[in-house]
Amino acid sequence: MRIYNSAISAIFDNMADLLEIEGGNPFRVRAYRTAARTINSLSQDVSDLIANGEDLSKFPGIGKDLAGKIKEIVSTGHLSAFEDLSKRINPELIKYMKIEGLGGKRVAAINSRLGIYTLEQLEEAAREHKICKLPGFGENVERSILQGIKRAREYGNRIMLLEAEDIAAGVIKHLSVVVDQEKMVVAGSFRRRRETVHDLDILVTGDSARISERFLSFPQIAKVLSSGGTRTTVVLKSGVQVDIRVVPQESCGSALHYFTGSKPHNIAVRKRGVKRGLKINEYGVFRGEMRIGGEREEDVFSAVGLPFIEPELREDTGEIEAAERGELPLLIELNQIRGDLHTHTSRTDGHASMEEMVAAARAKEYEYLAITDHSKHLAMTRGLKERDLAEQIEHIDKINETLEGFTVLKGIECDILEDGSLDLSDSILKELDVVVCSVHYKFNLSRGKQTKRILKAMDNRYLNILAHPTGRLINRREPYDIDFEAVLKGAKERGCFVEVNGYPDRLDLDETHCRLAKEMGVKVAIDTDSHSTGDLDFMRFGVGQARRGWLGREDVINTRDLEGLRRLLRRW
Repeated sequence: MRIYNSAISAIFDNMADLLEIEGGNPFRVRAYRTAARTINSLSQDVSDLIANGEDLSKFPGIGKDLAGKIKEIVSTGHLSAFEDLSKRINPELIKYMKIEGLGGKRVAAINSRLGIYTLEQLEEAAREHKICKLPGFGENVERSILQGIKRAREYGNRIMLLEAEDIAAGVIKHLSVVVDQEKMVVAGSFRRRRETVHDLDILVTGDSARISERFLSFPQIAKVLSSGGTRTTVVLKSGVQVDIRVVPQESCGSALHYFTGSKPHNIAVRKRGVKRGLKINEYGVFRGEMRIGGEREEDVFSAVGLPFIEPELREDTGEIEAAERGELPLLIELNQIRGDLHTHTSRTDGHASMEEMVAAARAKEYEYLAITDHSKHLAMTRGLKERDLAEQIEHIDKINETLEGFTVLKGIECDILEDGSLDLSDSILKELDVVVCSVHYKFNLSRGKQTKRILKAMDNRYLNILAHPTGRLINRREPYDIDFEAVLKGAKERGCFVEVNGYPDRLDLDETHCRLAKEMGVKVAIDTDSHSTGDLDFMRFGVGQARRGWLGREDVINTRDLEGLRRLLRRW
């Protein structure tokens, strides 16, 4: 039985949750979370690494003990330490850990004092105001819990793109025994690069009987919902539904368009077809009974008088009208990114040295990399004080002396304090090439106060980029309440930029805010917020989000060469 990275990562995350609920050693909790993050960032399957005799302990955050546990999961499908812990702590409580406002201590308190195990029981207790009466909770926490439960239900079983990629890659690899990979494509919201995915639709061209038979031998299948003809539908052990649809060559394009969606986009296209006397469906483009197109996706668009519309734009949010006017944006491409402006090292809470991060960036053929470790206010990350940052600046200068064709940019991720001041003095900030600033605490300020806080921070002439500007964590934390239009106006007036954070559980800005930034003339930086070398690959998620937000190369500052970037960053 093959175990994929996402499953291993999930076990480690669940282990960390249970340890936190039990009140375990916080360093041990962090070790499991770090390992989960590292596994998610690996470009290779852990199963393959083990089969090839790779030493897993060489990867950041994975020592000999955790490497052994990974091997146990890969060889047996489970982790005995997790099963032992589950005998002491009910695994149902893990669900609570995804709700904003609840950490391990609070989950344990709710469970021990109120005997609550299900979300339904938790919701009932919150509505009856039983939770706010517990020591250390209060009405604000209770309200946050109710909002978190509502959000959990809205998201349902949707998974993040990173996990969806892992699952899809596993299925495609399994099917590649009977069909060439280039004859398989993942459609749906996955192809549109939505931030979360409910299920996976994989279109395949080939022998339907062989494909179905091979797919049904996939070891991660928990339940077969249907099998036969050209469609096989299963539910995996992870709870994700996967549909394999075998389509004939002459229908490949129309099927890809149909199953990519979105539904509103498809309806709008079909309506244009009806006006031209055409029928458009997953089988092709028809005039009466005659097929006039459908082998290529472009056939669908040309039949209704439109140029090709990129999948990321297909949400019926103006893309058809723009296409009709010849005003579709030329979307940014991953290969246009010249460097990453938000990364961390082991000097604070990263898991790789500066030298390792630089080597990984150079391997991606970047021209520059900004090292932006945390500032001192974020104590849990071992954030840098002024003297620490001064030492890091000197270290970067020495590294740059040894490099040709590549530059390490001196930077910091500086906390925006509650009053809008920055965590470090101007005397040290002025020595940096790029200053990335973030809100890391006090997310619950009123709309007016939070907006004022950020605008005041932007008044500092050394602030360059507002990182993860709304503070959301997908499926876990709502954006903090700000007047985003006012923030963008302030950024425009002050010569600041906003970030599209490519880390999979952030993707912040969302596509709506990206479009608003573009409309208001505020450029963005697409960054990864990397904490390891593997995280640099998350740039693909940031670019996907930017594409959904209609952004082109000219809208993104780190598509410039180094000199052009420096000109943009200079505010004084």
